[in-house]
Amino acid sequence: MHVFQVLKRPIITEKSTLLQEQNKYVFEILPRANKTQVREAVERAFDVNVTNVNIVMNAGENRRLRNGRWLRTSATKKAIVTVASGQTIQLFEGA
Repeated sequence: MHVFQVLKRPIITEKSTLLQEQNKYVFEILPRANKTQVREAVERAFDVNVTNVNIVMNAGENRRLRNGRWLRTSATKKAIVTVASGQTIQLFEGA
């Protein structure tokens, strides 16, 4: 797996914007990615020093469609990355 394929997309929600005050940024990642791969991908992509990586697995949900059928949404995996103090990722800063 290539380093830049690990990060799928940034997650920008109210909760993730509040985490930015603590130098924490949230990314959706590949389901088979681990902490060291995420650390290396963020450091190389954004030129920052990563101090901590937390990974959370979100289970898929059952959703009911109009016609009465049920659909299972896919599970996602996200990483909460803490960068060194004084450093920011410009992608999240509105640049």
